[in-house]
Amino acid sequence: MENTVLHKAGTRGHANHGWLDSHHTFSFANYNNPDRMHFGVLRVLNDDRVDAGMGFGTHPHDNMEIISIPLEGDLEHKDSMGNSAIIKKGDIQAMSAGTGIYHSEYNKNKDRLTKFLQIWIYPNKKNVTPRYDQITLDEGARHNRLQQVLSPNSDDEGVWIHQDAWFHMGKFDKDFAVSYPLKKKGNGIYAFILKGDFTIGSISLNERDGLGVWDTNEIGITANSQDAELLLMEVPMAL
Repeated sequence: MENTVLHKAGTRGHANHGWLDSHHTFSFANYNNPDRMHFGVLRVLNDDRVDAGMGFGTHPHDNMEIISIPLEGDLEHKDSMGNSAIIKKGDIQAMSAGTGIYHSEYNKNKDRLTKFLQIWIYPNKKNVTPRYDQITLDEGARHNRLQQVLSPNSDDEGVWIHQDAWFHMGKFDKDFAVSYPLKKKGNGIYAFILKGDFTIGSISLNERDGLGVWDTNEIGITANSQDAELLLMEVPMAL
């Protein structure tokens, strides 16, 4: 029998630093909720808004897979590996922090804010050589289908990370239904609603709600509004 955990948008941790407005699905920084530490190896799901001309100064990470998905606007990325890049809506960025990296992320636009998801996944290998990956996706390829945007395999669709995880994104017409069969036994699936309304199984979800499902082989998804968008994150449940 499947198990579920529902995280309504309004129950997330919230930090407003003025230039940064961030909602935390799981414990992060000053938001510490022992019931909301992680979903399997999914450790951080931050929904960030960065004001024009502002950003995150250079800071370190290690032994974490870090994924950034811009939802609006763009971010300028620089890191200690020598990478300098702009990520924008339609892109996905993945970093393996491994033995240690430093990086910064800035909204260099002076006239508009940036919205992006910052996601941390525990890796299945420690102290790997740090690496950076970024691709531009065809957003049209997710109309009424689940577009794979991340996997464990470098020769597969999307970016890759050091973990048996698969991410998919979809944008659906009202009443369109799709199923998602899990790719690996023992994995769970965490759905995050980017826009609009959905039903997953028998559970109704609205914008920025999150739903974790495990002990299941497949989930059924129905869009309840036009142009409804979601992100699915299939991850191992065992740390």
